[in-house]
Amino acid sequence: MKYLVLGSAGQIGSALVSYLEQHGHQALGFDIVSSEDEDLRLPDNPLLIERVSQVDFVMFLAFDVGGSRYLREYQHGFDFVSNNVKIMENTFSILRKFKTPFIFASSQMSNMNYSPYGILKAVGELYTKALGGLIVKFWNVYGVENDLQRAHVITDFIIKARSNRIINMLTDGTEQRQFLYVDDCNECLTLLSQKYSEIPREKELHVTSFKWHSILDVAKCVADLYPGTIVVPADSVDDVQKDKRNEPDPFILNYWKPRISLKLGIRKVNERLQNIFQNKAEVTRPEVRQGQRHVRQYHSL
Repeated sequence: MKYLVLGSAGQIGSALVSYLEQHGHQALGFDIVSSEDEDLRLPDNPLLIERVSQVDFVMFLAFDVGGSRYLREYQHGFDFVSNNVKIMENTFSILRKFKTPFIFASSQMSNMNYSPYGILKAVGELYTKALGGLIVKFWNVYGVENDLQRAHVITDFIIKARSNRIINMLTDGTEQRQFLYVDDCNECLTLLSQKYSEIPREKELHVTSFKWHSILDVAKCVADLYPGTIVVPADSVDDVQKDKRNEPDPFILNYWKPRISLKLGIRKVNERLQNIFQNKAEVTRPEVRQGQRHVRQYHSL
């Protein structure tokens, strides 16, 4: 199959492109980080129209989003709301025009009406239902992140442990989450795209590990990778999800089952981050840096 991955520079999107190609598919990327021409906020974006017309399937992963720190700071702002509304309106309009099969990446937070992020994902679900697409609800999918300003909790903890052997938490860590490693997620997305026509649209597709872990447990798991690391919980409680605990619908297990444990997934992320940091250290050596040209970077959507 030939896929278009919207949000291909993101944590899940970049890994999905690699996964699809490794499994014999073609994967076209689309992300503002790659080019300003790939800005989904542009009405009737000609490049998006061209790409959608060329593919068999679209993975709609693009969104202005980040971890809890990012959401706490930005999700109530005008730009956050505007960016995501524009992304959805423009993209869904083009998907409607070409009637291209697609998966929309929603969130288990879409029923949390106190969260602008959750509300916006719920709006995306309404668009998807109107067009007959598939909705998947992600539960804290984690992997290697390219934009550390938007880092989610596992990447944030690894960087803190690696940097100074202290994990200063944003909360007391008692809130619980279900985490899913990105390779499991990408296997699931691929399988769902292949069974697209047979999946009942009235069923909810929760892409998760179906196992609960406290954030404090996650911190301790990361600390074990760096002997001597101290975990310092904060006094505050979770004010992003307010520790609301949805229970995932197990229907998706008829098609796919997660395989990678949280402990193994964290170890995989840590190993890949170590390689990235090592490569960056090599690039920033004076004799290497002198030969480089400046490359403009764009803020990821």
